Amino acid sequence: MRVMYTYDFSHGNKDMKDLLGGKGANLAEMTRLGLPVPPGFTITTEACRVYLETGKEPLELRDEVTAHLHAVERTLSRTLGDPRDPLLVSVRSGAKFSMPGMMDTVLNIGLTDDSVHGLAARAHDERFAWDSYRRLVQMYGKTVLGIDGARFDAALDKAKSERRAAHDIDLDTDALRDLVAAYKRIVEDETGHEFPQNPRDQLDAAVRAVFDSWNAPRAVTYRRQESIPADLGTAVNVVAMVFGNLGGDSGTGVAFTRDPASGARGIYGDYLPNAQGEDVVAGIRNTLPLTELAHIDRRCYDELLAIMSTLEGHYRDLCDIEFTIERGKLWMLQTRVGKRTAGAAFRIATQLVDEGLIDDDEALRRVDGEQLAQLMFPRFDGGAERHRIARGMNASPGAAVGRAVFSTMTAVERARAGEDVILVRRETTPDDLDGMIAARGILTSRGGKTSHAAVVARGMGKTCVCGADQLEVDTSGRFFTARGGVEVREGDVISLDGTTGEVFLGEVPVVDSPVMRYFESELDPGSDEADDLVRAVHRIMTIADARRRLAVRANADLPPDAIRARSMGAGGIGLCRTEHMFLGERRGYVERLILAETDQEREEALAALLPLQREDFAGVLEAMDGLPVTVRLLDPPLHEFLPDLTELSVRVATAEARRDEPGETGGPASSDRRMLTAVRRLHEQNPMLGLRGVRLGLVVPGLYAMQVRALTEAAAARAQAGGDPRVEIMIPLVGAVQELELMREEALRAIHEVLERWGLTLPIPIGTMIELPRAALTAGRIASAAEFFSFGTNDLTQTVWGLSRDDVESEFFPAYLDRGIFGVSPFESLDVEGVGRLVLLASAEGRAARADLEIGVCGEHGGDPASVHFFHQAGLDYVSCSPFRVPVARLEAGRAAVLAETDASTGTA
Repeated sequence: MRVMYTYDFSHGNKDMKDLLGGKGANLAEMTRLGLPVPPGFTITTEACRVYLETGKEPLELRDEVTAHLHAVERTLSRTLGDPRDPLLVSVRSGAKFSMPGMMDTVLNIGLTDDSVHGLAARAHDERFAWDSYRRLVQMYGKTVLGIDGARFDAALDKAKSERRAAHDIDLDTDALRDLVAAYKRIVEDETGHEFPQNPRDQLDAAVRAVFDSWNAPRAVTYRRQESIPADLGTAVNVVAMVFGNLGGDSGTGVAFTRDPASGARGIYGDYLPNAQGEDVVAGIRNTLPLTELAHIDRRCYDELLAIMSTLEGHYRDLCDIEFTIERGKLWMLQTRVGKRTAGAAFRIATQLVDEGLIDDDEALRRVDGEQLAQLMFPRFDGGAERHRIARGMNASPGAAVGRAVFSTMTAVERARAGEDVILVRRETTPDDLDGMIAARGILTSRGGKTSHAAVVARGMGKTCVCGADQLEVDTSGRFFTARGGVEVREGDVISLDGTTGEVFLGEVPVVDSPVMRYFESELDPGSDEADDLVRAVHRIMTIADARRRLAVRANADLPPDAIRARSMGAGGIGLCRTEHMFLGERRGYVERLILAETDQEREEALAALLPLQREDFAGVLEAMDGLPVTVRLLDPPLHEFLPDLTELSVRVATAEARRDEPGETGGPASSDRRMLTAVRRLHEQNPMLGLRGVRLGLVVPGLYAMQVRALTEAAAARAQAGGDPRVEIMIPLVGAVQELELMREEALRAIHEVLERWGLTLPIPIGTMIELPRAALTAGRIASAAEFFSFGTNDLTQTVWGLSRDDVESEFFPAYLDRGIFGVSPFESLDVEGVGRLVLLASAEGRAARADLEIGVCGEHGGDPASVHFFHQAGLDYVSCSPFRVPVARLEAGRAAVLAETDASTGTA
């Protein structure tokens, strides 16, 4: 069957995003709904992939484009570039996933030195025609010919300066005619060729430029930031032009069916009279609120509201709509499910349930863990003293504090050096993406809630204040001036409140967010103090907890950690690291153990440690009473508890040198000399693969037995006091079943001795961490000696990749990410192809050997949304993560269950 590379809008629908891209699919859907969409067609993502793979368009594409172009010409009774009555078209990108501003668009294709007069005659407006032509030359020159846009900007600024025009809209016909001539000279200077006068050549070159923009640096960066696959390609939409710059009865705008910043119901958006669409998004002129359209053109306003209601009901979600009014006629240019802030996502999901548009499961699909994490971030302290210097539009909420910077390059450089920065611009462009990613927040003096800065910031969860027009921003001078003459220079600290749109001089203190207070059980969602966001989060979390199969535990080492984890909703502790109990004031006890030269000295050191360990365990068990607590026996190499080798060597050498000086009788303390000997003895070239984990338990007699006794005694005391301790003992770094068997025997003896002494019977399962490839590959044998597995994915990732996390993340990971070797760090999100394959193998072989084997994960991957979905699919019983990530894991575990059911019902993988 012959592949079709071009589809008329009447032949597609919203479910064809893979082929038509989001924009093309939605234009087709609006056409099917009978909404006023200009005629046009879509060139498919498949055509783009062929072009990117071969460097050439598919052979059939030119003829298909010609046929569809003729259909548009017949519909409108105009011909592309006709000198008397020209058809003009736009060429717009449109990938499957929204990438606002990251790829290219060219408007007014078909204008030439001849057809500009025909356009003027048809419109009865010569200024409009020359304004349209100058826009084409500028966009075509920058997008298709690769000319630096600054050259066109400079020519425009010169024209405005010479005619004392504040805005481009103030330039008259003669000025625009001269500007077109200036732009054309720039094209000829830069390329050696005149601006193309063949309309079809313009169209074909624009299509290729949009294909090429898929791999433009900013598009690649955005895809990496948003985890969008690199092999999808973009569709290209060719649409008959409609004009918002035909005078006062024309204009262009962007509308949202609900507030994308807060989720509140209402009429939200921006409108610009006598303008084309890029003027709104670029933020070059400050816009009017959409409600002002009611006073300008009531009929179009009412029609727009009806269409907004239709689209939201049809898509069952917040819709983002682009429209143009041409001389009193409303045209729909785009719709999509709108990007929204984290708070808006939760509010809208619950609103739509209440309105009967979606069910609980769909509400759960509409939010995600990263959005929830954003809501848990701190916000500004309302009671703190603050010096407000400006106020703009609250484009994307949050609290951001940092040093003002005025260029993307500076933002990236300072962020890499560890500084928090606020990117300040008049308006952002897609070329500012790297700086926006690096910055804590974004501040612009121009633009509205639908400007580039606002849309991209909301998508990334960045705090953003737009359109703070009290600010005079001088990017070349690297400063801005606020009201009252306040001057902020690069490096000065400012604070942005994206919720209110306020800008403050200096650092404003932050406090816990209401959502964090809710999770810490400090705020009752049913109380008057709780706002609608807290109530929405509570509803969604209730749904998630009811749907999830995976249990969620926490990594917590000390009683305060355990208390916080339980308040966050943890169903137990999946990793209690005992080494943290030996730090601080207790380090001396470990030093005594290491320096012990006889069995008696070692036993005395262990005896001194036992009650301290027991006390720690007692506090954790009390906090987690009735819930499982998995305790990992000592794992890190002993040198971590000893002084630094270099510092100790210097101290001993200095003391010895002083002893040889006249009048000195001292020398290094004997304890220092003994310690230095021990440190040298234990020094390893690669300690993370040396004497640690189960190897310590085998080499240091009595160490693990002491820990098991302390834990069992704490559990026995808790049980005797009427509590419900549920202890699990985990042996780390096992690579061979024989290691586990030996340690298991020793642990069982210690457990039996303690419980017999207390006269109690307590189930205390013994299991192991799977954190070495050999353990995963021999999991069937290891399961014969283990009652549970817990994947230590941090170390498993290190050993599978042959990486030392502490060394490589700052050394070469940035290069690997930039070059696409990693889409995301394998320490942040599980490497499904490598590490994940071992998880699947070990789980299957472990359960084949022991059907009741409990399996969990205790690396930080347990709190990563994508990884949680994999662990659900792999059939694990629980995930464990830091207390702060517990709510995220709970939410994603619920979403994983719902999405798996959806996939099963639709037959998708």
